[in-house]
Amino acid sequence: MTVKINTQAGTIEISNEVIATVVGGAATEIYGIVGMASKNQIKDNLNGILRKENYARGVVVRQEENGVAVDVYTVISYGTKISEVSKNVQEKVKYNLETMLGITANSVNVFVQGVRVLPE
Repeated sequence: MTVKINTQAGTIEISNEVIATVVGGAATEIYGIVGMASKNQIKDNLNGILRKENYARGVVVRQEENGVAVDVYTVISYGTKISEVSKNVQEKVKYNLETMLGITANSVNVFVQGVRVLPE
């Protein structure tokens, strides 16, 4: 699936993989996020944290009439306030999608798949 943006010069198509990479990059920049998690941990046989090249496995993008809906699967560090970190992820993802790709995010759902204790 792709998102199509019509301009005066023609049509721009942005794939879901590109959107997922932008979303994953935005989410991992937030303080308190250890990394991205797989949305299907049993199916993908991944229980660890996804690297940059696999962000698409931790993000689900659905096209809607006037934008997209995004599900983000994260791993949060121990000792951080989950609600505050999730709110920051939502704001950063919406901002990055609008500024980088020109796509409106109608909803950003954050799913916490795990909590990790970071070594000091």
